[in-house]
Amino acid sequence: MDSKLHKKALLLSYFTVGYNILEGIASVLAGSLAGSIALLGFGLDSFVESFSGSIMIWRFSKHGELSEEEEEKIEGKAAKLVAYTFFVLGAYVLYESVKKLWLHEAIHPSLFGIIIALISLIAMPVLFYLKYKIGKSINSKSLIADSKQTLTCMFMSAALLIGLGLNYLFGFWQADPIAGFIIVVFLLREGYETRS
Repeated sequence: MDSKLHKKALLLSYFTVGYNILEGIASVLAGSLAGSIALLGFGLDSFVESFSGSIMIWRFSKHGELSEEEEEKIEGKAAKLVAYTFFVLGAYVLYESVKKLWLHEAIHPSLFGIIIALISLIAMPVLFYLKYKIGKSINSKSLIADSKQTLTCMFMSAALLIGLGLNYLFGFWQADPIAGFIIVVFLLREGYETRS
C-alpha cells in the first residue's frame, strides 16, 4: 500500500510539472501580448512551481534508494533554491507593478488570460487535495508542503482572475498592477515558507 501511494505521489508530481510548464508558457505569452504584469508574474511562478514539482519527482523516484537522511539533506538544499527564486520573482513583479501604476501603463484586455486563470482555479483545489491526502498517508512533509504551494497557486489564480476580469469587463486597467501586488505577497510568503 505504501509503495502504491509513493507511485501516486510520483504521478501527481509529473502531472504538476507538466501542467505548470504549459500554464507558464501560456501565461507568459498572454501576459506579453496584453502587457499584463500580473499574468506574466503568474506565468513565471508556474515555472518555479514546476521546478518545485521536479524536486518531488526526484524525491519519489529515488524512494528506497537513498537513506532518509540523504533525501532530507538534498531536499533541504533544493527547497532553499526554490525559496530564493520566489524572492527574486516577487521583487521583479513588485517593481513592474509599481512602474505600471506610476507611468499609467494601461494593459490590453486578455480573454486568453481569463481562461488560463479559470482553468487553474478549477485544477488547483483538486491537485491540492490529492497531494495533501497522500502526503498525510505516507507522512511526507515535502509533499504536504508542495500541496500548500498548490493551494497558494489557487489563491493567486483568484487574484489574477479578478484583476484581468475587471480590466476586461470594465476597462479598469489599474486592477492588473494591483493584482500584481497581491501576487507579490503570495510569492514572498511562498518563499518564506519554502525556506523554513
